[in-house]
Amino acid sequence: MTDNDPDTPFEITEPHVPVPDASLKGLQSLLGSWTLKGHLTGSDEENITGITTFKWLPGGFFLQQDAEINFMGMLIESREIIGYDAHSATLKSYVFSNLSPDPWPYEWEVDGDELIIRVDYGALNATFTGSISTFTGAWAPNPGADPAANVAYEIRSERARD
Repeated sequence: MTDNDPDTPFEITEPHVPVPDASLKGLQSLLGSWTLKGHLTGSDEENITGITTFKWLPGGFFLQQDAEINFMGMLIESREIIGYDAHSATLKSYVFSNLSPDPWPYEWEVDGDELIIRVDYGALNATFTGSISTFTGAWAPNPGADPAANVAYEIRSERARD
């Protein structure tokens, strides 16, 4: 009998249910809400404040970040969806915000407590380096990037009370 033979019995197996990539577990400590405070690098004036909330989407394949930030008097509202990209074997995200009609692509890297987030899209070319457990760190323009479009700033975060 061949596989095309209608009399060939076939085996019924459990359907394959995908599971989230293990690298997503490194984002677990971000869950919940965080209050942000910060300043431009080199300044002591605290002129960056906001709140950001992280939660898993159903299935655990994507982490959603919702942010509302007052950046030197400019309100930034955004939603970011972070997930594992199997083609590049990296954590990637898209940020949808009130600053652009296009989503901005980011790449995330977690190594122990170190968090690195990179963006290189149009005029944006910067890297965040910090701690994932405290969601604290600094954004800085990458070498050769326009500092006017890639403002260097530092943030510190505290878990918000629910």
